[in-house]
Amino acid sequence: MRLNLPMLAAAIILFIVEVIIATKLNDYHFIRAYFGDFLVVILLYCAAKAVYDFEPKRLAIGVFAFATLIEVAQLFRLADVLHLTGWARVVLGTSFSFNDLLMYAAGCIAVYWLDTRIGLKLRLEYLKQR
Repeated sequence: MRLNLPMLAAAIILFIVEVIIATKLNDYHFIRAYFGDFLVVILLYCAAKAVYDFEPKRLAIGVFAFATLIEVAQLFRLADVLHLTGWARVVLGTSFSFNDLLMYAAGCIAVYWLDTRIGLKLRLEYLKQR
């Protein structure tokens, strides 16, 4: 296990963007309702890759499964059942949307594609230098 600094930097930047979307961009429906969901799975993927070199396909599927589980929790109003408030309520969410699942899938496919294309290119360049 080695810390992957580019993935850590990407995760931190994406986290900041997500906080801005959640707190400041309420008037921008597309960004708040769709783009944030697209980015959140990329954030989770990058955070996981920052601490462990997961196989890209398994990680993308795992992140999608986790996001889907959270969305199903929203369907059953788990935040209300658990009486969550504040950030816990924001993180879990309160409203189910099938479109969110589509955005999660699109985000996972995009980050998987980028990781396998760019990651492979970077690994090949590293091997050439050795």
